[in-house]
Amino acid sequence: NALGEFRNTVSTGIVSGLQRSIVASGGSTGPENLQELIQTDAAINPGNSGGPLLNLSGEAIGINTAVAIGAENIGFAIP
Repeated sequence: NALGEFRNTVSTGIVSGLQRSIVASGGSTGPENLQELIQTDAAINPGNSGGPLLNLSGEAIGINTAVAIGAENIGFAIP
């Protein structure tokens, strides 16, 4: 439900890196270190974070979780 507005949205989600580490902010508990993430170009916006990252067989391989601030189309999924 991209941006809370567009239902049934699908993006490409090409995996461009594995085992990435980032410091995520925006939570009520402050910054959080996330490790061993899958880097992808899947669109992650309010309303569709937490959605599955699927492989070509339709199997969930990750949960889309965070984006890189200031960069377009760089997202991160928890395996």
